[in-house]
Amino acid sequence: MHPAYKLMLISWVAVAAWVAFVIFSNRKVHPKALFAMFMVELWERFSYYGMRAILVLYMTSTLLNGGFGYEDEKAFGIYAAYGALVYLTPILGGYFADKMMGFRNAIIWGSILMALGQFTLFLDDQVTFFIGLALLVVGNGFFKPNISSMIGKFYRTGDGRRDGAFTIFYMGINIGAFLTPLTCGAIGEIEGWKYGFLTAGIGMVLGLLIMIWAQKAGWLMTDVDEDGNQMDTYRPIGLIPEDHRSAGFAGINGKIMPYLATILLVGISWLLIRNDDVVDYVLAIIGGGVIIYLLVLSGKYNREQQQRIWVILLLLLFTTVFWTFFELAGSALNLFTDRNVNKNIMGAELTTTFFQAVNPLFIMIFAPIYSWMWIKLSNSGKEPAAPYKFGIGLLLLGLGFLVLTLGKGSAIGGMVPAIFLITLYLLHTLGELTLSPVGLSLVTKLAPSQIVGFLMGIWFLSSSIAHQAGKHIANFTAVNELEIVQGESFRGCFADDVLELAMQKPDFLGDLSLEQALISDEFVAELNASSPTPYYVAQLQIQEIKEKADGMKIEALREKEMNKSLVSVLTKDASLAQGVTVMPKAAVAEAVEKSSTGEVISCLKGDSLSLSLGVFRLLGFFAMGCGLLLFILGPMVTRWMHGLR
Repeated sequence: MHPAYKLMLISWVAVAAWVAFVIFSNRKVHPKALFAMFMVELWERFSYYGMRAILVLYMTSTLLNGGFGYEDEKAFGIYAAYGALVYLTPILGGYFADKMMGFRNAIIWGSILMALGQFTLFLDDQVTFFIGLALLVVGNGFFKPNISSMIGKFYRTGDGRRDGAFTIFYMGINIGAFLTPLTCGAIGEIEGWKYGFLTAGIGMVLGLLIMIWAQKAGWLMTDVDEDGNQMDTYRPIGLIPEDHRSAGFAGINGKIMPYLATILLVGISWLLIRNDDVVDYVLAIIGGGVIIYLLVLSGKYNREQQQRIWVILLLLLFTTVFWTFFELAGSALNLFTDRNVNKNIMGAELTTTFFQAVNPLFIMIFAPIYSWMWIKLSNSGKEPAAPYKFGIGLLLLGLGFLVLTLGKGSAIGGMVPAIFLITLYLLHTLGELTLSPVGLSLVTKLAPSQIVGFLMGIWFLSSSIAHQAGKHIANFTAVNELEIVQGESFRGCFADDVLELAMQKPDFLGDLSLEQALISDEFVAELNASSPTPYYVAQLQIQEIKEKADGMKIEALREKEMNKSLVSVLTKDASLAQGVTVMPKAAVAEAVEKSSTGEVISCLKGDSLSLSLGVFRLLGFFAMGCGLLLFILGPMVTRWMHGLR
């Protein structure tokens, strides 16, 4: 069994035991509906983060490896537009739920759309690919704002169980985010990308079925009225509003309006994701408009409230910087992990997507510690004010990038030891725990009561802008194989003059990857025409995978596994050019390393490592600079908060 599958099974068993314990120990404290919502959210996050873990890897993988072969910049642009729209559509989804659909129907409709989106991605077609992403965007818009809103309906105002309920609910988010890279990610990398999407879609269907079951079982009932007061009887929650028919517009009945709007929204999302540069202008206009509007709006309030709005606006800028850098985990850092991180840990070769599980794991470990720490500091009067917490979060974020750059000194063949990447995720997680919960709480405390919801929406808008802005930073790390191969640094690394000269031709790669171009018949013939020492294409076969394939009874699976066992490289070793050479995995790795292909790839990885780490170093210093700036501004910002911390 592949080491990734062993880790997946161990994780599922451990999580299943933990979830059972949480539900059993809280079964008499909280209503059953909480645990149903917990499981629905867990599977939705399983679906979302499963797709997120493999999306950029899928797009940039070669056609032979089951991907689309997109260049890094194109993949980063699609990923950014998708992430930006995911954070924009909940505004409309919340509106439709409040006015026309009710929470229940919005959640169910969103679940259906997201499941369809994942299954559309499973079709593995470039035409339907963008439709799948659009379905996921719109489905998330209907689902995300409404399931969180339902939780609060089960608890009266001032109920001491409320915080504990949301803690359990958000545990579901992190459990789903933790399990899915180990499941969807591993299956996608090992069996084929489309099967990762299929697994994510099945997870979303499970969440949908749990929601329908909880509804039919009569669990979605509460003894709390809309104002948060205790009632003597139970009432259903999340139903269709009584005046929903009249809530439509343009002469369209409110009952069908959300479903007609879905078609329009899917079309718009499809268009924007395909033309991701347009999203830059849309968000730039929205962001600039928001800043101007808030400054004008603040003038309508007294001095105290005005300055509190200024605090929200100032910290909004810093939180956008934080999330712009943090969300590189799904794009630039994901490809960096794939190309420049040695994923062998204690003898086990882990998948790239495994590292996407590190952040949610650290959140589950450290969130309770942070909660305890803030309470202790608050009780002792030593809890830092919000601007200092933001500053600490940014310092930790920057420190994470700088720690990663230290890995270059330990890199072998352009591959950084995994411990440096894990340390980056640890520091980024600690920064997230310092900054993220504080920001949400801060808006509710500082905003004038009349515009709390509006300012909370603007706060979430920063995540949308951050995703799109991250595209431009990620592009600086994009690897253009032809540019690197023909660059000065590469020529200084490479010792084979004949091969080096042949790779300098402008059309050297054509539509092929570097590894494919090196073993093409035309290129090998060109080399041999100008070299006294002949070049060969060696076909190596990994013995362990071949033996596994030989034992398979299903022809399609056997053929797929047999293809995975074959490795073709350019070499000058004539002994390896005598047909297919079957060798143990370690011997194949050694032969590849000593081959001409191995030398080229090693130099390529070294240059791409320098490129990426140079960008990450700048990000680290910039983030730490922002953190230090907040410490300098801290006294002034704290005064503007007028007693709130």
